Amino acid sequence: MRKLIAIWAGKLLTVAGKLVGKKSSASPGAFALKICPDLVSDINKIVKKKVIVTCGTNGKTTTNNLVCSALEAKGYKVLCNRLGANMLSGIATTYIQSADIFGRVRADYACLEIDEAYTPIVFKQVKPDIMIITNLFRDQLDRYGEIDITVNIIKKAIAQAGDVKLVLNADDPLCVQFGREPGVKAVYYGISEQVLPQVDDTKEGRFCPICGAEQRFNFYHYSQLGDFYCPECGYKRPDPEYDIRNVSLKTPIRFTINGHQMEVNYKGFYNIYNLAAVYAALDVASESTDDFAKLLEGYKPQIGRMQEFNINGKPVILSLSKNPAGFNQAISTVNTDDRKKDVIIAINDLANDGRDVSWLWDVDFHKIKDENLNSLATTGIRVYDISLRFKYADIKVDLMTDSMKEAVLRAVNTNSEAVYVLVNYTALYPTESVLKELERGSV
Repeated sequence: MRKLIAIWAGKLLTVAGKLVGKKSSASPGAFALKICPDLVSDINKIVKKKVIVTCGTNGKTTTNNLVCSALEAKGYKVLCNRLGANMLSGIATTYIQSADIFGRVRADYACLEIDEAYTPIVFKQVKPDIMIITNLFRDQLDRYGEIDITVNIIKKAIAQAGDVKLVLNADDPLCVQFGREPGVKAVYYGISEQVLPQVDDTKEGRFCPICGAEQRFNFYHYSQLGDFYCPECGYKRPDPEYDIRNVSLKTPIRFTINGHQMEVNYKGFYNIYNLAAVYAALDVASESTDDFAKLLEGYKPQIGRMQEFNINGKPVILSLSKNPAGFNQAISTVNTDDRKKDVIIAINDLANDGRDVSWLWDVDFHKIKDENLNSLATTGIRVYDISLRFKYADIKVDLMTDSMKEAVLRAVNTNSEAVYVLVNYTALYPTESVLKELERGSV
């Protein structure tokens, strides 16, 4: 009865939240957990096939939702926290919203994105069959601390999970180490050829996680991702079971996985990793991948994942970039677009962003200087911090403003061909609202 009351209360809060324009992705679950703390503990019993969880610094929302979309395209019913509310409260909200009035939840699969720091908490109630780990980068230092703290949290969660199959990024030395844990079963995916120019990049996991020596690379893709090896202890990139080659970054992206040709209408090199993780997870779940590209045709990216709007006849692309690795990849994507473009960058420092913005100095902002850059605007709570960062990168800021609407209106009325808007977390939803309003208003 307590569980049923918790579900009803959560449903009422969801309806109330939507009436006032909130997404209600976590708060109904947080309230329901106060009534019934073990609300989601029967997920493993409910799910007929497998529970698939995804964690990692970047790409987990996209990867999780792609797995869900592929499974739904096969006709399965999937329990999935699509909006990216990835703590226990978000999973509880998903459970509540999927339940009928009698508290019953039916699902063939569960696809759950989980915040890395919350994996041990979630795994007390939910045991994954498959666990995808996308990558590990420095993120929100005032919340997570350095990467080794996150690594230890994930190792603890893996030990709790029991009989779980890991799907790991073979190109990330920080991820590969999880496959060395006692009793662990792991498969790897990776990009086995040099794709990007070998220019200076900010390498976060530059030291071997086994012996501490500085790692070397036969080639690398970005940050610490690449064909790594340790000259001291022999730790190195494993041969991936899911081998990506023949990469073309023109839209649509083309590549092969184990020799099978893929073509998908996405932007960004990093999306190849997301797609490879999905392919591997489906295969590990014993689901056919013969029609992989077709399975993803109906997928719609979540907010801020290179989300495109049309304002005043001009494409405006919104990208969530919340840490150095994410920003560097967003900048790379901007630079591979040959169109003349305006760029807007918004930085906030609210609790969900992390109060410490010193990470801005770890971003390779100097690379945004591009012959096709028409103008650069900065905004957000920390508009002066990001503007100062550009001053030291020797890049002119054409507009500093506290109004995203002003920045967008200015950009869509220039002679450029496209606008890119790069924002961190709490700037994302307000920016989306501005872009939707302007798209409807045809300025």
